[in-house]
Amino acid sequence: MGVQNGFKFVAVAALCAGMAACEGDNGAAGPVGPAGPTGGQGPTGPAGPSGPQGPAGPGGDSAADSSITLNKIGTFRNPAAGFDEAAAEIVAFDAPTAQLYVVNAQSETVDIVDLSSPANPVLSSTLDVSADVAAARTDVASADALGPANSVSINAGIVAVAIEANPKTDLGYVAFYQASDGSFLSAVQVGSLPDMVTFSPNGNFVITANEGEPNDDYTVDPDGTISVIDVSGGVATVLDADVATLDFSGFAASDLRDMGVRLSMPFGATVAQDMEPEYIAVSADSATAWASLQENSAFAEIDLATATITSVWGTGTKDFSLPGNELDASNSDDTIYIANWPVQGLLMPDTIASFSRAGKTYLLSANEGDGREYISEVPDAASCTRGLADFDDGECLVYLDEIRIRDIVDPDEIGAEIDSPAVDRYPSSETDGDGDTIADLFENANLGRLKVIATEGLDDPSCLNAGGQPTAACEYNALIAYGGRSFSIFDAATQSRVYDSGSDFEVITAQRLGYDGGFNASNDDNEGDDRSDDKGPEPEALTVGTLEGRTYAFIGLERVGGIMVYDISSPESPRFVQYINPRDFSEDPENPDDSYNPAAGDLGPEGMVFVPAADSPNGEPLLLVGNEISGTTAIYQITVSEFAQ
Repeated sequence: MGVQNGFKFVAVAALCAGMAACEGDNGAAGPVGPAGPTGGQGPTGPAGPSGPQGPAGPGGDSAADSSITLNKIGTFRNPAAGFDEAAAEIVAFDAPTAQLYVVNAQSETVDIVDLSSPANPVLSSTLDVSADVAAARTDVASADALGPANSVSINAGIVAVAIEANPKTDLGYVAFYQASDGSFLSAVQVGSLPDMVTFSPNGNFVITANEGEPNDDYTVDPDGTISVIDVSGGVATVLDADVATLDFSGFAASDLRDMGVRLSMPFGATVAQDMEPEYIAVSADSATAWASLQENSAFAEIDLATATITSVWGTGTKDFSLPGNELDASNSDDTIYIANWPVQGLLMPDTIASFSRAGKTYLLSANEGDGREYISEVPDAASCTRGLADFDDGECLVYLDEIRIRDIVDPDEIGAEIDSPAVDRYPSSETDGDGDTIADLFENANLGRLKVIATEGLDDPSCLNAGGQPTAACEYNALIAYGGRSFSIFDAATQSRVYDSGSDFEVITAQRLGYDGGFNASNDDNEGDDRSDDKGPEPEALTVGTLEGRTYAFIGLERVGGIMVYDISSPESPRFVQYINPRDFSEDPENPDDSYNPAAGDLGPEGMVFVPAADSPNGEPLLLVGNEISGTTAIYQITVSEFAQ
């Protein structure tokens, strides 16, 4: 193995035939005989496997290459915020009042921040959403019957807040406020676990993605739904009758799978229960909305005028064996090792956004990935009887759809088979010397540690046990990982992917941070390479903004942190502009008393909003970023420079 440009690459060596030993002394070599006649050409042998190819590094972010630059000018943090407890998640901005709204899931409130001086944000008040909804709704017994706020959106002076119920499997609510004075206006009931709320651009509709997650022991699993609230008559008088909550019961499982939609359907779940809407994007003309279905790796399209789901389609898979799609697959190799591997990935988009160029509408997705894991607290092992029935220290593991590749093939773990054409391209390898037959490809330093989806890539899914894990009877025809470690652009009309950022995020962060500087670190720990075996940098937050006639995408990396900036004015050929990460990897994120260490910087970007110069308090375009682990909201000022020709 060699080192090139700071990255480690593999060279696939040719296999040699064994040589038999000869007895006795060797005699002197005889004279060379005459050459015989040329024989006929033999058949062409099979092509040897391609070795992993190192990725080409993206262009730098020098001034000559950049049309915009992000500069952090301010930070807000609620003085009462703890560490690693979601004190700053989704953010929204109201231009007329210069107020920033920050979802504080830790305190189950929404913080209102005075941003009239962006460099010096100040907490002005909070919205106690659960108390307001409980006071307004006769079907809510008390504030204790409600959980935290999950999302906030603002349009034309009206604030919409999505709040889940307690328990989360009950129906949730959307509360409306007047932005000018923070006064409560009304609340309506929506689906279970409203995870995201947004207005249509014309302000006539409010749409929620109701994730409908099951409870921890999977005894209650509500439908995943999308609620369309007609607020054209004003939010002060909006009623439950103005809410259309849409489910997926009209879609057949076979049809969805034909469209590339992933369906797990554990414990006999229906299609409607299996769907879990995550995020909403709306077209500029307010006619169409799209929902990301993260765990299903799919999109749903919604006609807002008729409040109907018109189509559902999968995002497709990503082939990590192709040049340009490299990834670091292991956290056990003590190095940055970005290479092609015989693995595919489901994109599993989290945040999405829509934008228009040249008369076409596009969808932009942050391809985070997400598994399904259900763990319930039980008093003893005898109470752990469902699914995997795996009891450990007061917890029962009920269902798990992830597994490490090494455990699939290890006869001491599962001992299942992997018969994948992509894997078969690799030559047979020597054993690891421990007497087993595990190929070198599946060692921990290579693919062994990578987490893949246990329920995908199977010849016959009936081989799985009740908890979603494989048995020795299973045979995998493909290895499918979580997430694309990228962002993608889709043509909304054709439902086709026109661009994917490939290996950019890992290559860029490797170049900028290095192994010891935090490459693929977690968001609450500085150890390098920690997330390589999982979902890498985990792109999650995303927003789009227009500056000087050009369209830019801002993508937040949940784990390693920082913001990627791309010029997406040409949707099929975006241009990398800048990567900025205000995190200080030399500082421990956690103080000895378990509190947050401010010197560590911003950790875990969760939500973003772009503020154009016309709406900005200081007349300059801004990017506002909520960071859930540090509980900080970062304020970036965007400097526009002359576009490089």
